[in-house]
Amino acid sequence: MKKNVAILIALLAFVQVISAQVGIGTTNPDESSLLHIETNSKGILIPKLTTAERDAITNPANGLLIFNTDSDEFQFNSNTKASPIWVAFSLTPTSTSNPGQSIKYSNTDTSTDVNQNSAINLPVIGTEEWNDNSTLYNPDTSNHTIRINEAGRYRVQINASISVPNSGNSRRAPEMYLAVNGSQVGTYASTGYMRRSSLHNEASFHINEVIQVSAGDVISVETIRAANSGSVTLRSAGSTNIYIEKIL
Repeated sequence: MKKNVAILIALLAFVQVISAQVGIGTTNPDESSLLHIETNSKGILIPKLTTAERDAITNPANGLLIFNTDSDEFQFNSNTKASPIWVAFSLTPTSTSNPGQSIKYSNTDTSTDVNQNSAINLPVIGTEEWNDNSTLYNPDTSNHTIRINEAGRYRVQINASISVPNSGNSRRAPEMYLAVNGSQVGTYASTGYMRRSSLHNEASFHINEVIQVSAGDVISVETIRAANSGSVTLRSAGSTNIYIEKIL
């Protein structure tokens, strides 16, 4: 009889232990938590797996959390065990900027000749459409540049509408490219020939690039003559714009 009572007491104690809250670094865990950890000198280390090791997990639970060492990010299974979908946590910056913060400017200049023998900065920094972070983005309206004050990966989109004068028929073919600290990066945008004849007065440039920059790098858009001389200007105010967005 005594043996049975002892077994019952031990069983009840075990049930109480497995159903109780656990406190690490605290003797008074919060009533809403199953596990409550407090410390001012250490962190929690989540299991670190490569992508291949992650994909080898059998039936990963919905919400299962790992740190992917291949991509350096926390990931969790947002779908079922049978069809896991691994999603990265949203970026939470420890810097002065957030992914998604952007700047956009459009032109006011419609008189500068963008078809010159030496490259010039496209006169696009005229009207500020928005600037989400003036600490991150510093536009220079005189030189038509934008300084980026934090290293990272940025998407840059440029759309330029151009026009030749409504006189003469000289063929013109300016080109445009993105520059970092005055050096060309990425693709060239080209129009082919423009001329007044047959109403071929207007054309447009478009660039969509993702670039890696260092803190303090200066972004500009440059144009240069690729064929015949002759004036080419931006078509109208607001018809040309530059958009930069921090993505990482």
